[in-house]
Amino acid sequence: MDQVLIEQLNRWHEEDEQQRIVDLLLSVPEEERDYETISRLGRAYNNLGLYEEALNQLEDIAEAGQQDPVWHFRVGFALYHLKRYEEATQSFRTSDKLETGNQNTESWLKWSLQKAEKQQRQELRMAAKRAAAVEGSASEEAPFSNMSLDDFWDDSEYARKAYLSEPPTDKLIASIEEELGYKLPASYLALMKQQNGGIPKNTCFPTEDPTSWAEDHIAITGILGIGREKSYSLCGDLGSRFMIEEWGYPDIGVVICDCPSAGHDLVMLDYRACGRDGEPEVIHVDQESDYEITFLAENFEEFISGLVSEEEYDTSEEDKEAALYKVAHGKFSSLLEELCNRVSEVEQIDQKIRSICTRVVEEKGFFSFHADELSYLMYDVQFWLYTKSYPDTTREQYLAVYEKMIAFGGEFGQGGYAPGWISEWLDHRKKEGRIVQENGHIRFTDQFASEVIQQLRDA
Repeated sequence: MDQVLIEQLNRWHEEDEQQRIVDLLLSVPEEERDYETISRLGRAYNNLGLYEEALNQLEDIAEAGQQDPVWHFRVGFALYHLKRYEEATQSFRTSDKLETGNQNTESWLKWSLQKAEKQQRQELRMAAKRAAAVEGSASEEAPFSNMSLDDFWDDSEYARKAYLSEPPTDKLIASIEEELGYKLPASYLALMKQQNGGIPKNTCFPTEDPTSWAEDHIAITGILGIGREKSYSLCGDLGSRFMIEEWGYPDIGVVICDCPSAGHDLVMLDYRACGRDGEPEVIHVDQESDYEITFLAENFEEFISGLVSEEEYDTSEEDKEAALYKVAHGKFSSLLEELCNRVSEVEQIDQKIRSICTRVVEEKGFFSFHADELSYLMYDVQFWLYTKSYPDTTREQYLAVYEKMIAFGGEFGQGGYAPGWISEWLDHRKKEGRIVQENGHIRFTDQFASEVIQQLRDA
């Protein structure tokens, strides 16, 4: 591979133009592809999330790569994301032996070991659960006989509006079970007959393994009731089937709790081991970690009895300080940095953005955009920045690229977002006449762009 090509590939890699790398390297006839070409092709496929294809490429040069720590690392990276954690551990361990002291490799080795141990625990637990299901050893004790539910629910206006439905009839329960394809646990039915959906006073559940939410617990927003009318009910428009079919959650059971991340993690009843008519486990599913599953409880009653107050995990002040440091010092994503470098209308625009985001954190205690005034300002700023540099942007293109600016912006990033907020903001600005569409391309009106620029100057 000549030096000019290497420099071009390095530039594209830094600019995250992975598809261009793939297209160029695939244009090289197979018989002319050397070790470096195939290794870089494997890396590009990894970065595109095409891990099977990456492995196929890297396996073609396996013999030559045995003494190359980079080859072992790239194989491990693909295996890790394919959730083949034990094999990934072996690859990262070999890479670490060939090149000691590489902190990146050491980190991936540590994560692979943790995931492999967790995966092994899950497999053993599932096997035991299947064996118990075959034996048919079910408890005859009435649900919640050892727990009072008198003070379980938080009686708030929001809970009544978003979650609470009328007590379910046997006919409704039967139709919901038929629609979902699963028999609902007796303990869940008992709780819903006491109150059909709502927000419990205790909203945290301890975990052995870390998740995207916290190192030692997860949090729920509410418990979905039996019904169809409320958005947050099992068959509501934000219910179980919606989260599985539209958000990509695994089709292994029933979504029973939403979480504070606005869809990026949730709690499910898991029927994999017990079958559709058995007693499901309760699990946490983490979209931010490729829908990673974390075991919570053997059954729904155990989950409910294990909920604890959020005060036991109150890290709000520490979280706020960390968020303030992030918005003050975190490195911008490559896209956001590129867009800022093209701005001449606002001096020190990077500091203006940091100033607005600091106000966001001061108001909320964390770094996230929703539907409030400051969030809308940051939606406006990002849209103006992007369409200024890329004026031929369609709605679909903008919705696809949005996450690369701040939502998943690395150091200066939020680690997630709800796409619905962005769609609603776009629709709102279009309805106001502040976003116009011409020949399929969207942009601010000149007047509103001037207003956004002035707000940036004043920040």
